[in-house]
Amino acid sequence: MEHRRLGASGFTVSALSFGTGTFGGKGELFSAWGNTDVKEAKRLIDLCLDHGVTMFDTADVYSRGASEAILGAALKGKRDKAIISTKATFRFSDDPNAVGSSRFHLLKTVDEQLARLGTDHIDLFQLHGFDARTPIEEVLSTLDTLVRAGKIRYTGVSNFSGWQLMKSLAVADRYGYPRHVANQTYYSLIGRDYEWELMPLGLDQGVGAIVWSPLGWGRLTGKLRRGAKLPKTSRLHKTADFGPPVDNEYLYRVVDALDEVAKATGKTIPQIAINWLLQRPTVSSVIIGARNEEQLKQNLGAVGWNLTKEQVAKLDAASTKTFAYPYWHQQGFAERNPFPV
Repeated sequence: MEHRRLGASGFTVSALSFGTGTFGGKGELFSAWGNTDVKEAKRLIDLCLDHGVTMFDTADVYSRGASEAILGAALKGKRDKAIISTKATFRFSDDPNAVGSSRFHLLKTVDEQLARLGTDHIDLFQLHGFDARTPIEEVLSTLDTLVRAGKIRYTGVSNFSGWQLMKSLAVADRYGYPRHVANQTYYSLIGRDYEWELMPLGLDQGVGAIVWSPLGWGRLTGKLRRGAKLPKTSRLHKTADFGPPVDNEYLYRVVDALDEVAKATGKTIPQIAINWLLQRPTVSSVIIGARNEEQLKQNLGAVGWNLTKEQVAKLDAASTKTFAYPYWHQQGFAERNPFPV
């Protein structure tokens, strides 16, 4: 397993992380993903550790805390071998204060997360979304308190726009608070919006990408192909509906290119889609998920080899879209604007 620096920090993480959204199976979204219990979770985590995958990602809202609790139970006796990444900000209960990034909510929820995880510290804590109702100074001073208390070690964000992340970094610099080193972001061959602004920002500011949904909300598993109907019982009916809409012709163009590369490499479509991401700038780790050992083993096969430049170019060409302004305009100024846009 390859290991990479997390942004500009001195912290090293595995190139693949294991996402525990399938643990627990509570609620419409998470029950569609899976319902892994502690026994199965232990098997999956042992398999990950055996293959060098050391980072495990969860969040308080995943199955209303059940994902964190199952992960903590499955890591019992192995905590020193694992990196725990979790998130909070989204509404957790009907309590008026059980949402956002206020000092009240963050201090309370981190203590609750530590209890569910059965640990005394969180290696990487990420704000799950931007809270425009709480001053950034309050948010970052609270994270600074948690870092100084030893409850969290590194901080990051998820689902922020460029200006929200940049403003947070500027406030951190102004007051000497810990800088965010990670951006947990959606990025895939059929979802390349990350490249418009967040990738150049990550390069400039030393923020590493931790990629979620690398298979485009399940659309790049190999089940969707031009002219083929989706099985009536497929989980994709539910999981894809939670993601952004994708034009069918665009999707099939990307899948056609993936099929060509799959035939040339002998790899599966998911392995190729993940390997493509691992070659992109700023990417520190790609989160893989699995409901069972077979799926996990297949995803683990995305590392240990690399697509050729020609294969990457084929996938780039098939998945490229015209950027929104001003990003398409900036592409014509590569002489002085060298960031990938």
